[in-house]
Amino acid sequence: MDKQPLHIAVIGAGPGGYPAAFYAADLGMTVTLIDPEEHPGGVCLHRGCIPTKTLLHGIAVIHEAASAAEFGITFSEPAIDIVRMRRKKDEVVTSLTSGLMQLAKQRGVTYLRGRAVFRESRVLEVTGTDGSQHEITPDYTIIASGSRPAVIPSLHLDSERLIYSAEALNITDIPESLLVVGGGYIGLEMGTIYAALGSRVSIVELMDTILPGADGDLVRTYVRSAGPSFAEILTGARVETIVETADGCEVTVRTKKDERLTRSYAKVLMTVGRTPNSDTLGLERTGVLCDERGFIKTDASLRTNDPAIYAIGDVVGGAMLAHKATAEGKAAVNSIAGRKGGYAPKTIPAVLFTDPEITWCGLTEQDARRENIPVKTARFMWGASGRAASIGRSDGMTKIIVDPDSDRVLGVGIVGPGAGELIAEAVLAIENGLTAADIAAAIHPHPTLSETMMEAAEAVHGYCTHLYQPRR
Repeated sequence: MDKQPLHIAVIGAGPGGYPAAFYAADLGMTVTLIDPEEHPGGVCLHRGCIPTKTLLHGIAVIHEAASAAEFGITFSEPAIDIVRMRRKKDEVVTSLTSGLMQLAKQRGVTYLRGRAVFRESRVLEVTGTDGSQHEITPDYTIIASGSRPAVIPSLHLDSERLIYSAEALNITDIPESLLVVGGGYIGLEMGTIYAALGSRVSIVELMDTILPGADGDLVRTYVRSAGPSFAEILTGARVETIVETADGCEVTVRTKKDERLTRSYAKVLMTVGRTPNSDTLGLERTGVLCDERGFIKTDASLRTNDPAIYAIGDVVGGAMLAHKATAEGKAAVNSIAGRKGGYAPKTIPAVLFTDPEITWCGLTEQDARRENIPVKTARFMWGASGRAASIGRSDGMTKIIVDPDSDRVLGVGIVGPGAGELIAEAVLAIENGLTAADIAAAIHPHPTLSETMMEAAEAVHGYCTHLYQPRR
């Protein structure tokens, strides 16, 4: 008698859940994918990464048009049609999510539109969005339920004046002024969009720098280039109160100098982190354990304390990035299938699709100082790049951090247009233990921005063609 294939249930069809479901199906498993949306894609595709990047591309077109005059090309003032912008965003989302649904059908994945709750470790009750009830008894379940915007109760208003990322992406109007609370990924990307559309955008960040955790050189290079597009950037500052007024919100901010500032804004956008979606799954009826913040605890294979349940993506904490969730999903499936290929990345790249883009992977100089790790660094400023000059974007930088003894690449950071595309070379170098000499010896095409990686690697050894380094 043939052995029945494993039945896998995946809760959440985001960038962790649907790749895990598809991979499990490709390995011959029976798969049920559960999500409240009409099509797979999760927050990333419906209300996160993809719609944000679609809007940011439109903003990049505005910036290109504004700089065209220096190349002898002039345009009339751009006319912004926010209805058409929204429509384009929605078209991209619909195309991609419907494509995922087709891929699910081709693989034989059962897609249940609804919400799942554990009745016990191997019994799931799914309530469909149409009110239908389903009971599923999988051999294993992968929780990929994601996260939601964090809410600070003392600062929350039941008002259209206070918005979160999902509402901001709808762009119902262009406020005259906008305060972005939080200077991380979402805050800077959404701030970039609204500033380009004509809002006076201010940013308040609790930490002493925007993009906490990013390399300081990257942040400084970004601020020099993009800073003027914002009305104000306050770091080391805390929002104390938000009060709705007749024409906006009155906001009180406590600065790092202990000064109290009171300003008025047409709208306030809250981007102060995300909360794991672990509190509505019925985990108390399983052996799954969470930490004090609600993140599910897992081992190196993404298995929870309950042997029948795995968890991946935002709900387990760490870097809340789509590509991290995807890698974890495949690792969880490998573990279930008894295959090699666990989750042990040496680095996870981070990318901000601002203008200019910011990206990094591996060790930063701050990390090295904090952990007392000796490093050697080199920076290649894009003012010396032929390709950067030819496109009018000399405001970038490529930085490389290496082990001073072995020359092994430990970290890379890039600021500039297309930085998110360039960082993959650095990820490969770190994952495979390559040295700066390896990167420098690889012939990079000319004229390209990828050459900045080669030249930064050359600079480590003091012989960079387009950077003069006096002999010591």
